[in-house]
Amino acid sequence: MITKDADTIAPAAPAPPAEEPPPRPRARSRHRAWDAVPRWHIYVPLGLYLLFTLIPFYWILLFALRPAGSTSLVPWPMTFDHFDKVWTERSFGTYFQNSVLIAVATLVMTTLVALAGGYALARFDFRIKRGFLLALLCSQFVPGALLLVPLFQIFAKLQMINSLASVVVAETVFQLPLSMILISGFIRNVPYSLEEAAWVDGCNRFDAFRIVVLPLLRPGLIAVGSFAFVHAWNHFLFALMFLSDQSKQTIPVGLNTLMSSDSVDLGALAAGGIIAAVPVVVVFAFIQKWLITGFSAGAVKG
Repeated sequence: MITKDADTIAPAAPAPPAEEPPPRPRARSRHRAWDAVPRWHIYVPLGLYLLFTLIPFYWILLFALRPAGSTSLVPWPMTFDHFDKVWTERSFGTYFQNSVLIAVATLVMTTLVALAGGYALARFDFRIKRGFLLALLCSQFVPGALLLVPLFQIFAKLQMINSLASVVVAETVFQLPLSMILISGFIRNVPYSLEEAAWVDGCNRFDAFRIVVLPLLRPGLIAVGSFAFVHAWNHFLFALMFLSDQSKQTIPVGLNTLMSSDSVDLGALAAGGIIAAVPVVVVFAFIQKWLITGFSAGAVKG
């Protein structure tokens, strides 16, 4: 016999109440620890560092613009006699022209060769690839002074001593390993599917690289080319060893001629230093946007 209690279905247990989400943290708690630091704790060290950086530049301008023999801390009355002296009497006009030719030629050669080598490292696999990359990295530990003797012997046999081409080749050889590694990293960040899509549309490998990949490498090429230009502009050792004719010397060697064991013409030396620094400052002022973009692209693994 079935009782009434057995026919009765027990009611379902009530569901536990839903847990309320924890309260969102206040915006103030999200602030980083250094947001609470007083502003003067930041601005004072930055201001001291700025003074430490700018005082040498002001000192150079002071010696270059004030008259010879003056001890004033303000370049007044202002004179440009030191600039006229180094540009005409000290042949800095010729030195400047030679430095421009060497730096621009080094920039072009380094960029072209590094672009071809970097593409091969980024897109092709071959047996000695890892060993080649290791050799490129190890070459950065070799100082430029160790290359003087072998390069001098090679240039002597090729009759390139006392030629601007010898300095261009030496600077290009010295810049290629790092430039090739950097450009290969930039190319790896470009999706390979873009080249494959260009091949489907009828482009060969060179056209696909020129039309699709090369425009995307502009920041990286500017970063690599700027380093090659600045290094060739400022390098002293190769120009001193491979160029014996005074009419073929460069700006760094010309600055060295302004100093002697007996005396130093501080006004002329400061004026020459400003002439040497202005092109580099102007170049970086125009390319800084692409330079930062190039560094960011090279720092991210594609």
